[in-house]
Amino acid sequence: MEFNQVIDIINAVSDSKLSGFEFRQDDTYIKIKKQCEKVVARELPVQVTETVEVISHETDEDTKIEGTVIKSPIVGTFYAASSPDAEPFVKVGERVQKGQVIGIIEAMKLMNEIESEYDGTIQKILVNNKEMVEYGQPLFVIKEN
Repeated sequence: MEFNQVIDIINAVSDSKLSGFEFRQDDTYIKIKKQCEKVVARELPVQVTETVEVISHETDEDTKIEGTVIKSPIVGTFYAASSPDAEPFVKVGERVQKGQVIGIIEAMKLMNEIESEYDGTIQKILVNNKEMVEYGQPLFVIKEN
């Protein structure tokens, strides 16, 4: 790939509403990620502390978990890890820091990293790997520390 083609790609992504772009071809790999605070702030649902009732598939009892719900900012496929053979980004009971990647949602062949908005402990993971998620669907419950 020629330098001018790379510049054209960078300009096209900069001028678009895309938040990121990945390109792979032979030995060429390009990854562009934009910081779009205003767009992200409008698209992200409000995250509030609330009690979530979780229906456990292992028992017949409902479980109440208090914490902050992290919801999906987009429609897509949720991935718990960066690749099929990699460890999950987070597990229940694990401490996370603000800005830490806790999952990925694939939408239109783009991988969108979901980052924790808080420092805290993962109380519950509400979706399964490779599960389709909707906009605003609860993904995680985190207890802020």
